Parts: sequence; structure tokens; C-alpha cells
Amino acid sequence: MLKDSHGFAGFSVDDIQKAKQFYGEVLGLTVNDGEMGILDIQIGGGSHVIAYPKPNHQPATFTILNFPVPDIEKAVDELTARGVSFEHYDMPDIKTDAKGIARDDYGPPIAWFTDPAGNIIAVLEDTSA
Repeated sequence: MLKDSHGFAGFSVDDIQKAKQFYGEVLGLTVNDGEMGILDIQIGGGSHVIAYPKPNHQPATFTILNFPVPDIEKAVDELTARGVSFEHYDMPDIKTDAKGIARDDYGPPIAWFTDPAGNIIAVLEDTSA
């Protein structure tokens, strides 16, 4: 029944204008105004997600978006130059370097940052991207 449906994900933000500026200008994504203050964010390959305003918004405690990139170093450097601050972790199972990139034997190199609403986003190296 749903296999042919063009599904999409959504997440809440506390300030729709800050979200529009961040996703559109900082991350360089195409962002369209939707109905009832909802943002339609185009994420490549014809996919999209929505960001909706929520007065009692609580940031997600998990990664809401993952962006595969062919070169993690280049992506982190470019995003940092655009004002993005990467998270730094020093935990038993996740350790990041000075740039905020985690490299381990469990998966590809990955780095996390947050949007203005505190939602977690990741860039991860995928040489086929």
C-alpha cells in the first residue's frame, strides 16, 4: 500500500524564520514556504523534509538528517566557513578530532552539528556520494 507513496520526514523548530535562513542560506538547500508556516526543504535526489513551527519545541536528541558527502574534511571546512559549529565528543564510543569528525571502525567518518533549534544534523563520508 505505501511502497509507492512519496514519503517524507518532518521535524519541529522553535523559530521558522531562523530555520529558513539556516537551511537555505547557511546549508545552501532550496527552502520553500508551505502552508501554515511550514517549510519544505529540498534535500537532493528529489527528496524533501518539512520543518514546522512548534511553540513548545524540544530539540531532537538524535540525528534528524544525514547528509552523505564525498569528502568529510572538505564538507566540514566549508560548513565551518559558513558559520556552522561542529559538536565535539569524548565518550567511550564516540570521540571526535579537533574539527569535530569521528573516525572509528564502526562506520564512515561523521561529524555532527545542530540547527538553530538545537536539532542534530550529520555529514558523513560516502565516497559514492
